[in-house]
Amino acid sequence: MKHDRDFEPNYGTPVELSPGFRRLTAPNPGPFTFKGTNTYLLGTRSILILDPGPALPEHVGSLAKACEGSKIEAILVSHTHMDHSPGAKLLKQETGAPIIGCGPHKAARDLLENEINPLDSSGDKEYRPDRQLQDGEILQCAEFSLETIETPGHTANHLCFALQGEDLFLSADHVMGWSTSIVAPPDGSMCDYMTSIEKLLARAETNYYPGHGGMVADAKAYVQDLKQHRLQREASILALLAKGSWSIPEIVAELYADIDVSLHPAAGLSVFAHLEDLAKRSLITSTPELSLSARYSIQTMRS
Repeated sequence: MKHDRDFEPNYGTPVELSPGFRRLTAPNPGPFTFKGTNTYLLGTRSILILDPGPALPEHVGSLAKACEGSKIEAILVSHTHMDHSPGAKLLKQETGAPIIGCGPHKAARDLLENEINPLDSSGDKEYRPDRQLQDGEILQCAEFSLETIETPGHTANHLCFALQGEDLFLSADHVMGWSTSIVAPPDGSMCDYMTSIEKLLARAETNYYPGHGGMVADAKAYVQDLKQHRLQREASILALLAKGSWSIPEIVAELYADIDVSLHPAAGLSVFAHLEDLAKRSLITSTPELSLSARYSIQTMRS
């Protein structure tokens, strides 16, 4: 599928996307954050700040400066990865605004026996909202209303938001134009991710503003492409397993031969997410047990 990586972050300077809607990108570029985490400011006299990013005093200071002369009504958080939520605590200390949005960090499932969570350090365990939003809840602000949409998959507590009365959807890390989202057990779940993709396909919005990178235009077609990409990856994994027993590194070497080897560990987590989903559907089996170090093969039918 085709990604759009043409994006200028304009660090420290808010970019007006439409009247009363601005983006300020945190200076935390990297292989998993692209040019940095996008913080969105909604409103003019009374402002809602979505995803203040990592605990970077300079970014929090830029947000406070961008809101001078206005009231920060609330600090909204989509999910608890370290590049999205820790800045909320700093911003609350500086402004007194309440933190609302997703619930505390949690994994999509319990750890298996002897399993170590490879993404443990990426979760913001200290995050505690003053108010947790639920699926379908309407957040009434002074100048606009946002609908809350639960979209687990990338994380178990991931939320997206739709601006009522406008074709504007805040997709955080669930849908991004620059790359597919990381879905990695036990924090993420491929089954949940695909269910959330279907949820978005049933909606009307076509302009998505993600947590990293630029706006996704014609988002319905792009989300459909995301769905097909995951289904094709699943089919490729099943085709390999039909040939015999494979380990995750072997699968990655075969299916991700065109990407930098430094990204193979992340690709392995994505493959593990697919394998976990396929095992739940009784399509594959693992030896000895479902894990990053197991070997996988097609589930044979028994009479």
